[in-house]
Amino acid sequence: MSGSVGESRSSRRRTAAKSPRYDRSITVFSPEGRVFQVDYARNSVKLEGITSVAVRGADSVCVITQRTKAPADPLLDTADPPFMHLFQITERLGMLATGMPGHDDTLPFYLSTSVLLTGIFVTEADGRALAQQARNEAAGFRYKWGYEMPPKMLAQWLGDRAQVRTQHDGMRPYRVVATVVGIDEEKGTPELFTCDPAGQVLGHKATSVGLEDQEAIEFLEEAMAGNSSLSFQETMEMAVSALRHVLEDNNQGHDIEVGVVRKNYPTFRTVLRRIYKNPLAGQNILDGEGQ
Repeated sequence: MSGSVGESRSSRRRTAAKSPRYDRSITVFSPEGRVFQVDYARNSVKLEGITSVAVRGADSVCVITQRTKAPADPLLDTADPPFMHLFQITERLGMLATGMPGHDDTLPFYLSTSVLLTGIFVTEADGRALAQQARNEAAGFRYKWGYEMPPKMLAQWLGDRAQVRTQHDGMRPYRVVATVVGIDEEKGTPELFTCDPAGQVLGHKATSVGLEDQEAIEFLEEAMAGNSSLSFQETMEMAVSALRHVLEDNNQGHDIEVGVVRKNYPTFRTVLRRIYKNPLAGQNILDGEGQ
């Protein structure tokens, strides 16, 4: 009896050892042609339970996201920077990370650029690490070439970094979806791109990332049909309306972070606001103090 039990256990171990585990390594494709670790990274973007929306207008771009609340820890130093998803890359360049938040405790680093970035965070804050790398890259580009890094080039650089992390053991994909937005100085037009954990870079008129992103995208598709040339005010209202569409209705409201960049005022600005499922009359999302 004991011999048969031992043989059965040994047989199961041999079978398990021979069974393919395509999700164990970032370098192994499944028979369906998928890299499961990349799929897991994409899915983890939704785990924080927040939604981000970005809308490109005729002369501006607006990005908004729900704000993550700080842990209810009585020993937490409230003087420390709060959990944020928007990072300032330069004076006119920022980054939004949709996912797990991070602290932006790095010193401000300013350059004269006209790009804004949005995207996701993890563990020692993937978003914060990616923001610091983007700061260094933007500064190096400016120093080497003497002009501002175009939005598309920055998005491609982020995509290249993300793609490299899908083909080496000992590394994992960024748990970040970066949405790059800004004003292209040569063409004078607003641009909007996303970069996912696989390194895929796409251009958009509007998009959403995170929880309920498909519902927000469907709202944007219907609302923007045949009307993509939005004014600055309409661009902000469209982004806020799409986010309201997927928010739960409660009496407390929802804290959000807002980032905007305009052709005529290309400095990247951010504000913190509270919105409600049902809009308040006369509420201007940019009224008040910037953060």
